[in-house]
Parts: sequence; C-alpha cells; structure tokens
Amino acid sequence: MSSDIDVSSGGAAGGAAPSRTSDRGAATRGALLAAARDVFCEAGFAQAAVTDIVAKAGASVGSLYHHFNGKADLYLTLFEEFQVRQQERTREAISAVREAGEGDPMRQFVAGAGAYLNGCLEERDVARLFISGDGPPGFDRVMRQRLNKWARRNAALFHTADGGEDEALVVVLTGAMAGAVSEVSLMEDQSAARRLADEVMVIVGTISDPRTEQAGR
Repeated sequence: MSSDIDVSSGGAAGGAAPSRTSDRGAATRGALLAAARDVFCEAGFAQAAVTDIVAKAGASVGSLYHHFNGKADLYLTLFEEFQVRQQERTREAISAVREAGEGDPMRQFVAGAGAYLNGCLEERDVARLFISGDGPPGFDRVMRQRLNKWARRNAALFHTADGGEDEALVVVLTGAMAGAVSEVSLMEDQSAARRLADEVMVIVGTISDPRTEQAGR
C-alpha cells in the first residue's frame, strides 16, 4: 500500500502510475468478464456463483464489486458487448453490399440478417446463454426492447408508397429472424445449425411485399 502512495507522488514515475493503475483495472475487468462468460455458459446464470467467477478470473470478490454491481451486471454487460459485436457485423455486411451497388432493401436486409445469424454461429455459447431463458430477473424485457430496436432499424430499409415505414413487412421479417436466431443458437449440432441458417436466409430472401407487386401490375 505504501509503495502505491510513494509512486503517485510527483516526478516522472508518479506521472505513469495512473496509466498503470488504469491498465490493471482494465485487465481485471476483462478477466472477470471472460470468467463470467465461461461460468455462465457452463453452469447457467442461476447456478453460477460469484466465488467461481472470481476464482476463474484470479481476482477477488472485492474487485468484482469494484467493477460491477454483481452477477446480473456481469451478465448484462456480456449481453450488451455481444450486441455491439452483432451490430458491427450487421453494419459491415449492409455497407459492403451497398458499396457493391446493391440498392434493393430486401437484399440489404438479407445481408445484414445473415451476418447476425453468422455471429450467433460464431459465438454460439453466449448466443445460447441469452436465448435459453436463464437470465437475471427482467432480462426478458431487455430482450424485447433489443428486438424492438432492431425492428426499428430494419424499418428504415423498407418504405410504403407514401414514404412511411412498412411495419407489416418489418414485423414478418423480424419475427422470422427472431425464430431463426433462437433455433440456430440452441441447436447442438454445429453443422446442422449452419445448414439451417443458410436455408432460412434463402427463404427470407424470397419474401416480397405483395402490395408492392400489386402496385407494379
């Protein structure tokens, strides 16, 4: 303890201490999240113990509560970080097809939705964890809010003839993708899950708005 105080008191060495402290804190936080991910995926949220998480992380209970409010906070942080990665996968996929000259909203949606499904396959352990229903109290509401947010982003791709959002089409597509995410994430066989994801995207790609087709006749 005294050495920390000495290092922080002026001089070049003192100036480096905050950075080292910050690095240690970030490393501890990362280790706790990685350990929580492993423990949650192995035991489920309800059966996971804080003591198991800190032991796996090589940390202390005190350090866990310094960085997080508890087990539920760890779980929600893992979920949010997974969603950030999924959003980035989706964004990159849609940007890529747009840059390639694809202007069809459905083709753009298929690219983004396919990237989201691929993310579930690449990280099936956490995807399964969040779909399993074994989460902290109120997590089902968090999931609904996230799905609604995703639906609103999808709506920006599809418009009605009067310039409004095609909510009916968005509901159909979002519902289909929610079911696909659940099935792909929960399947035990990785190869079978990959085949299902590919087949779902082929079918989704055939969906069209009958109102648009009728207007074109």
